Amino acid sequence: MIGAVGLPEAGPRLRLSGRVEWLPGSCMNKNSSGNPEAAGKPSVKSVTGASPPAAALVAPPGRSRRFRVDVGTIVSAVALAQSLLLVSLGYWGSQRLVSRVGVSAHKANHDRTEDKVRAFLHKAESVINAVGTAPSLRPAGEQSEKTAELLWTLLQQSPELDSIYVSNERGQMLMALRYPVPAMRHIELDEGFTTETWQYKLPLDAEANVQQRYATQRLGAFRSDYNPTRRSWYLQASKAGGPVWTQPYVFAAAQELGVTYALPSQRNYPGGAQKLVVAGDVSLGRLSEFVRQFNNDGYGDSALLSADFRVLARSDLPGVLHKLESPSGVLGALHAHMQAAGTAGSGNDTEFSFAYEGRRYLVQTSRIPSTGWQLVSWVPEDVLLGDLRRAVLLGLGLAVAFLMIALFMSLKLSKLVTAPVENLSHIARRIGLLELDNLPREPSRVLEIQHLDQALDDSARSLKAFSKFVPVDVINQLIDEGHALGPSGSPRRVTVMFTDVEGFTSISESLDTDVLVGMLTEYFNLATGVFARHGGVVDKFIGDGIMVLWGAPSDLKDAEYKACLAALELHVEMDELNRKWVEQGLPEFRTRVGIHTGTVIAGVLGSNDRLSYTAFGDAINVASRIEGINKQLGTQALISETTFAGLDGRLHARRIEEQVELRGRQTRMVLYELVMS
Repeated sequence: MIGAVGLPEAGPRLRLSGRVEWLPGSCMNKNSSGNPEAAGKPSVKSVTGASPPAAALVAPPGRSRRFRVDVGTIVSAVALAQSLLLVSLGYWGSQRLVSRVGVSAHKANHDRTEDKVRAFLHKAESVINAVGTAPSLRPAGEQSEKTAELLWTLLQQSPELDSIYVSNERGQMLMALRYPVPAMRHIELDEGFTTETWQYKLPLDAEANVQQRYATQRLGAFRSDYNPTRRSWYLQASKAGGPVWTQPYVFAAAQELGVTYALPSQRNYPGGAQKLVVAGDVSLGRLSEFVRQFNNDGYGDSALLSADFRVLARSDLPGVLHKLESPSGVLGALHAHMQAAGTAGSGNDTEFSFAYEGRRYLVQTSRIPSTGWQLVSWVPEDVLLGDLRRAVLLGLGLAVAFLMIALFMSLKLSKLVTAPVENLSHIARRIGLLELDNLPREPSRVLEIQHLDQALDDSARSLKAFSKFVPVDVINQLIDEGHALGPSGSPRRVTVMFTDVEGFTSISESLDTDVLVGMLTEYFNLATGVFARHGGVVDKFIGDGIMVLWGAPSDLKDAEYKACLAALELHVEMDELNRKWVEQGLPEFRTRVGIHTGTVIAGVLGSNDRLSYTAFGDAINVASRIEGINKQLGTQALISETTFAGLDGRLHARRIEEQVELRGRQTRMVLYELVMS
């Protein structure tokens, strides 16, 4: 499991040579906000544990000179050199920069659209894969009602899909569909005809509880010639023997053009083995929404082409496509250029420019691996770069004028600049040491000094804000213990706690967003305070739940006892908070807790540009499952036998009479309910 303690790779660079240097972008110390006298100075330490002495600052070779003495000469010489350099090379360099900025902006919009399409398809695939792994999956028979509830629930939670269904080789099919009306569709294949039974439901956005939305409003039955085993999605998935995305076709129920993700599966039931195919439909109308976001986010247009180069969606034409067409207009000329260059259907990302009807376009292409589709975006070069080029020319003119004035005023400005610069250097040093409280401001009539002062103030405030998202106490512990801020991990015995709010889904549906966020914030503040008092480190927030570690990143003596104390104290303090909420007419948060102790892999994990301190392993999964068992047993706090052994009888716990089977584990476990003495 991946934690939520983000450690940006581009942040602090630790140079272990007797001191620590904090470069721009470094993380904050945990004492970087609040009263400096109360919080103390930040714990920036050397590898030996001592603060870096002033003498450790490296001085340049030769005799040091005062900035105030030479500033007049330096400013004059630099101003003259800059004037000559900018006039001779400025326009050439700026033109190259403008071109790169334009291409980068275009690629950023293209990549954003591609990420949205990939995420959309991945979510659809994840839902169908989840259905395909359901143990009791039956499109017909006594157990089909459970399958129907599963399909209906996943459809409500998956706006990406228009329908979810499962069919067997006998032609029996069960479908949950959103369009043309919300319904459950039952299909039985008989000799010469098909019997369809439709159970019509309330609209998915209707104000009703879960049971009311699933309740059948009316029934409809009729005969048809629909045979699921002859549909393209069934045949392609069966032939491939694995998941497939079909070519676009017209959906039988919604009569709309779309594609299907199909997954073959097999079940061995007492009556014999059955071959199943689970599938989900995505209409081209939904794909059109994504490609049109490219036009909304930036300049230009984009289109999505199928593997056989048919247009699935495009942003330069209104409406939704109701039939497959070949590329036309600018897209047609673009596609012809790609075919001539041999890049049509290529698996590599490409970028190029081409001319069409006297206008030049910048083009970006990329391939969606799971479907073989190709995303193409194009933007007129003059639209993208015209304003930038004019701005560059204007900026160069202003820069030359400013430099001429600066040359004239350099001697006078030097006297006004030196004193504020010295003060600002002291402020910058304090920021470098993460002493961010009560930093003074440096008023000045010089614009550059104002900008530098504002930039330093912005940096300090940004670092303070960053501490809200990154638990810098964890970072400081890692640094103090000599851990490198790079991918690493090691076995560690920890006690893991998972919390969850009982009935949170129902609570969230009954409250306004502002009220719900306020209650969650108050609850999280209370819970994290309790955990911190007992040595717990919050790994991450999971919706209304929290994952907490005792024993990572640093060893913690008596972790089991402290975690259980925290659980009991959390329930006591939540009772007080719930009483206050009830007086205000708000619902209660009944917190359920699961605790387990075991060995995990803990460390700094992630990619090159984003790291997280987290823990994963079987103990994490067991703790999560134990928390979930509370709902089944009607308990509030459950601990494993391993955690109970670590209490040594210091807290009261009631043994659950029967050993409990946890989902995903073959052996049953002995659990204890943690109770107040």
